[in-house]
Amino acid sequence: MKQLEKGMVLYHGSFCIVENPDLKKCAAFKDFGRGFYLTTSKEQAKSFAKISTTKAKSRGDVPASEKSGYISAFKVTDIDELNVFTFQNAGVDWLHCVVSHRKEGTFPDVHKKMQDYDVVSGKIANNDTNTTIVAYMGNVFGPIGSEKADEMCISLLLPERLEDQFCFRTQRAISKLEFLKSEKVSLDKER
Repeated sequence: MKQLEKGMVLYHGSFCIVENPDLKKCAAFKDFGRGFYLTTSKEQAKSFAKISTTKAKSRGDVPASEKSGYISAFKVTDIDELNVFTFQNAGVDWLHCVVSHRKEGTFPDVHKKMQDYDVVSGKIANNDTNTTIVAYMGNVFGPIGSEKADEMCISLLLPERLEDQFCFRTQRAISKLEFLKSEKVSLDKER
């Protein structure tokens, strides 16, 4: 897992250009909680742009015919004053963190612990893994939090294939991001 470093370039995918991230506009029930999510992978950011544009279409924020999104690039200017937590792998601790943020009331001790961090990073539970996480939360693999359920869920996620994500959870963290540029990307399927 990549560590957050000064000078690192990270990407954010959206239906619009994002120059000044606003935590009030960020959704609450995401993998690491409310925050501004970025990745080192431009391809993953493009996937985020597609998801964001689809949601924006359903809300009426962009025309239904829209076939483009945006990838905004940011440079990390400093990390010295930030309290950063990195999940080194997509193991049980990571799974419990993701579930604690997606399903209110689960793993409250994990959820509370994460509130202390400006930035949380780790693997992303993306669209390909969402079905498995939902099944886990529904006790399909056994009682949520049981060793059997944890092991089954993680084995199905194929965590070695997952990309990274960085959740900038506080205004202090956001202040360490310098907007570099945005680029418009086609969201049509490659032929």
